[in-house]
Amino acid sequence: MKNIPSIHQSPSQPQKLAALRQAHQDWNNTPDVLTRLTRRLSTTLSLEQQLAILAEELVAIVPFSALNYRHRIGKQDFVYATGMGGPHRCEYRLSLEGVNYGTLVLQRRQRFSEQELEGVEMVLSAAICPIRNACQYVAIEQASLTDSLTGIPNKRALDDALQRSSLLSERHGEPYSLVLCDLDHFKTVNDTHGHVVGDHLLQLAACEIEKSIRTSDSVYRFGGEEFAILLPHTSEQDARDVAERVREAIAAIRVDGGEKELKVTTSCGVATFLPKEAPQAWLARADEALYRAKHQGRNCTRVFATIS
Repeated sequence: MKNIPSIHQSPSQPQKLAALRQAHQDWNNTPDVLTRLTRRLSTTLSLEQQLAILAEELVAIVPFSALNYRHRIGKQDFVYATGMGGPHRCEYRLSLEGVNYGTLVLQRRQRFSEQELEGVEMVLSAAICPIRNACQYVAIEQASLTDSLTGIPNKRALDDALQRSSLLSERHGEPYSLVLCDLDHFKTVNDTHGHVVGDHLLQLAACEIEKSIRTSDSVYRFGGEEFAILLPHTSEQDARDVAERVREAIAAIRVDGGEKELKVTTSCGVATFLPKEAPQAWLARADEALYRAKHQGRNCTRVFATIS
C-alpha cells in the first residue's frame, strides 16, 4: 500500500531560511515605531544612550519640551535631562514585575491630551525591558567597582578616578590632592579580637572618613586596612588639613572590646598632583609620604617632599 503524502507538509529547510531572511528584512525596515524603538534600544546597554533614543522616538509621536529621568541605582543617583521645561507635565514610574526602574517626566507648555498620554504609555511599555536591562548593567558595573565590606569604591575604581583626575587637573590647571590612610597596628586587632571585630572597625573607619570630607571628595578602600581620599580643587595645605580631620575622627572611634574599649589610630600620607605626572607616580608619592608617617611614630600626617 502506497503512502499518501500529507496535505499539510512542513516547510523545508530552504523555505524556513527564506522566511527567516524575509522576517529579518521586515524587522530592519519596518516603519512601525515600536519595532524600530525596541530594535534601536537593543543595540546598547548604556542607560544614557537608551534614554536619548527613547526621547528621539517619543518626541516624534508626542511633542514635548523637556524629558527628565531619575533613578537611584545602588548608592548613586542617575539623572538624565534634555530640553527646557514647561508648566504642564506627565510623570511615569517605570516598573516591571514589581521592581522600580526610575521615574520619567515629560513637560511642555500645552496640556497633554488623553490620546497623547495613551501613546506615551504604549511607547514606555515597549521600552521598559531594555531600560531594565540597562539599569541592571549599571548595577553590575557599580558592584565591580565597590568594596563589598565597606560599601565604598574599591581600588579598581580608584585607578579610574586617578586617571580622570589627572586629565582634569592638566586641562583646567586646578590642584588635585590624594590622601592615603592606613590604620595603625591593624593586624594586632585582627589577631587579638578576631576578624569580625576588625571588619566592624573597617566599616566604622570608612563611615568616619565619608563624614569628614566634602560631597565632591571621594573615598576608596585601597587595601586591607588602607583607604584613599581623592580631593579635587584642593591644595597641599588644604589636603593636609583634611587628612588631620580624618585622623582625629578615626582616633575617636570606640568599640566594645569586652574588658576594655577598643580604639584605633591611622597614619596619613598626602601628595598633590604634579603637571605631566602619571597617575601611578602620583599614587607612589602619596604612598611614600604614608611610609614616612608610619616610620615616624604613626598616628600622624606627612606630605610628600615636606620635612615636618
